Amino acid sequence: MKRLFGNTSGLKTNQVRRLERLHRRRVPAEFLVTWELAREITSISYEIRQQIGLLINRMGQVACVIIGDPRKIVIPDTPDYRTLPGRLKGLRCVHTHLGEERLTDDDLTDLALLRLDIMAAITMTAEGLPHQIHMGHILPSGSGEMPYQLLPPLGPGQLDIGCGGLIQALEDELAHIRSLYDAEGGKERALLVSVTAAPRRAANDSLAELRELALSGGIEVVETVLQQRKKVDPRFLMGRGKLRELTLTALQKGISLFIFDQELNPSQTRSITDQIDLKIIDRTQLILDIFAQRAQTREGKLQVELAQLKYLLPRLITKNTAMSRLTGGIGGRGPGETKLEINRRRVRDRIARLGDKLERVRKQRKQQKAKRDKKSLPIISIIGYTNAGKSTLLNTLTKSHVLAESRLFATLDPSSRRLRFPRDTEVIITDTVGFIKDLPKDLMVAFRATLEELESADLLLHMIDISNPRFQEQIKSVTRILGELHLENIPVIPVLNKQDQVERETVEQLARNLDGTPVSAMDRRTLMPLIEKMEAVVQAGRFGR
Repeated sequence: MKRLFGNTSGLKTNQVRRLERLHRRRVPAEFLVTWELAREITSISYEIRQQIGLLINRMGQVACVIIGDPRKIVIPDTPDYRTLPGRLKGLRCVHTHLGEERLTDDDLTDLALLRLDIMAAITMTAEGLPHQIHMGHILPSGSGEMPYQLLPPLGPGQLDIGCGGLIQALEDELAHIRSLYDAEGGKERALLVSVTAAPRRAANDSLAELRELALSGGIEVVETVLQQRKKVDPRFLMGRGKLRELTLTALQKGISLFIFDQELNPSQTRSITDQIDLKIIDRTQLILDIFAQRAQTREGKLQVELAQLKYLLPRLITKNTAMSRLTGGIGGRGPGETKLEINRRRVRDRIARLGDKLERVRKQRKQQKAKRDKKSLPIISIIGYTNAGKSTLLNTLTKSHVLAESRLFATLDPSSRRLRFPRDTEVIITDTVGFIKDLPKDLMVAFRATLEELESADLLLHMIDISNPRFQEQIKSVTRILGELHLENIPVIPVLNKQDQVERETVEQLARNLDGTPVSAMDRRTLMPLIEKMEAVVQAGRFGR
């Protein structure tokens, strides 16, 4: 880590040397700082009329000297000191204030966002001598209104505060809080965040879906936060004050992961991760992570890796702290496990190779399609929003055992089965990956070979979970994606699933309004009207050829 941080261009040579010599100073373990060291930095600060800060580690060594401006210091990235769940930074910040100002809001924000052991400000007299030292620390079990402990000002003879013991006690309390949550299952614990200008109802619906995605990805959702703003902050989405509040919430509730409902661009990802020592992912990363968990076939794994690398490529910045939290575990399975020394050229080469492999898969699919066309077997594809019951319908229609679970994206790799209608018409029926609102573009591109299977379909069954309160928005999302894939001209039968969970009058009204066929996908006895309609459409299509 760089030892002297800040702008030294306006300083005299002897002043720079004095600052450099501060690294040689040692602070006894139980002292916050020695009065002699405080006097030295206030003397330099008074001369140059700029704030001076020290980052002191737990061995009493000065890890970094910071040169600020008259109003503030900017604490640099400290890659050698990373926070872990239930732990503090391992660094305390002691810095000067040019007047008699106590800890400022900026000081407390840095204390919270960076999880510093202690934040301290040395005020000075009009002659440039130390006056008092004001200090504060995070209160692990504090309330939202009082998340800090601010201690009374310290004078020259009061700096032996039992500093090591104080920090250890804070970490013991944090570790105790963490252990309570770890005992409940050891899952990654997340706070879901939405910062949007959208109407509250739409924002809440989107957050509810994000919660379902998180649960589907094996994440425990601790809390959700919705902040509506007329204009979203281009750097942090929200203000630094709100970030501070959320960071303290995370610390006090054992949260290790923030998931943003909005897709973060590379600069936002970097800005936020430069501010807080927590793992940050967005909706796109979460979806990619779920896909990485579910991919079983070689093709599926290739498609997911391609999408992940395309997402990560613009975010690959050398030694960027954001990348260390974009990879590994939740949000970074598959290629995310690769070491961060990977460079852009290697990523681009890998993307090109994956593209070539998927192009070969695409050609193989076209050959398979040509063989099917020769046999003249009609193809019926089941489409719909994720978790609408597509795999369950396939299993019930064909008496097969495709994986069907009540979670988002349970099916990733498509499955095909043969189905014989009562009049001996034989068809191929295919289950497909579920659609979702704001499906990542890179994922759409990567799964092009799979989605192109839909182009050869003679009939689409659009599964709609009418028990879901957001089914109208889900219908619009599926219709929009079908349009993007240029599949509007293929006949579609709306299938109104889970009719047993909705009042009969409502089902009848929806069937009329949507021209749909109500079913309960798990109950074969309810499927006969659908089977008859499917066969009629297929027969009409064959005679129309």
